[in-house]
Amino acid sequence: MTNIKAASHDLVWCFCGDFNAVRRRSERKGTRVRDDQASEIKGFNSFIDANALLDLPIVGKKFTWFNSNGLAKSRLDRVLVTEEWMDVWPMCKQYVQRREVSDHCALVVKSVVKDWGPKPFRTIDAWFMDRGFQEMVKDKWNSYPAQGSGFLRFKEKLKLLKGDLKEWNRDVFRNIHTCKKRIMQEIEALDCQDCNGGLMENDRLKRIELVSRMKETEKKLDSLLCQKARANWFKNGDSCTKFYHSSLRWRRLRNEVKGVEVGGQWCEEPSTVRLEAKKLFDS
Repeated sequence: MTNIKAASHDLVWCFCGDFNAVRRRSERKGTRVRDDQASEIKGFNSFIDANALLDLPIVGKKFTWFNSNGLAKSRLDRVLVTEEWMDVWPMCKQYVQRREVSDHCALVVKSVVKDWGPKPFRTIDAWFMDRGFQEMVKDKWNSYPAQGSGFLRFKEKLKLLKGDLKEWNRDVFRNIHTCKKRIMQEIEALDCQDCNGGLMENDRLKRIELVSRMKETEKKLDSLLCQKARANWFKNGDSCTKFYHSSLRWRRLRNEVKGVEVGGQWCEEPSTVRLEAKKLFDS
């Protein structure tokens, strides 16, 4: 399979089926430990890494093969895809189906996008790198009316600040990627002008300022990627590589609430999931 993939110009790949191998010891239960199990695991993981494949998140049972004696079980079947596959179907997951005649469970790949409602508010570390951010927060906080008890005032001020931060992020901070693109376009225009006939002094100073802003924007973008990917060793990597963008996507897929089992039936409807989660905490 590695040779076929390497010889092809296609980028969107999906490898699926019974690989008769596991990625870790926990994917086998009730089977005799073989001497070559460690090398099997290492070899299978090396195959996945060499082909730059991603193991789709699994929904349902943890094992896909069950011995007829009812004691041994393993996860032998799986779906592996390339990063380009995830660009086309970003929310893909593999669903383990009921086992019928075969001792293997069938797998179904689905890309399901659910509307879970508004996202919770979070601060962005890159905000603190903006020159006027902290002063803006201080001015806004002091301008809010102080009524009621201490805790009530604090709660209401936080609520007002959240709204002002969203507005500031939209109108002042803006989308970092869009800002970077706009600055690059302005620098490119000045560079072309310089090549064709030189720059006036004010244009030369403008280009110096744009380059400085570009460096600041790059730092903000690096900070944003680091925060989203939660990569503690970001300083040793390169934000332009696929690693960080893969980390962002993979973290979202791993942390996503995929659904709940209600009355023996798997359900992914957001309203049902919310209700079951509420029941869990109410009890």
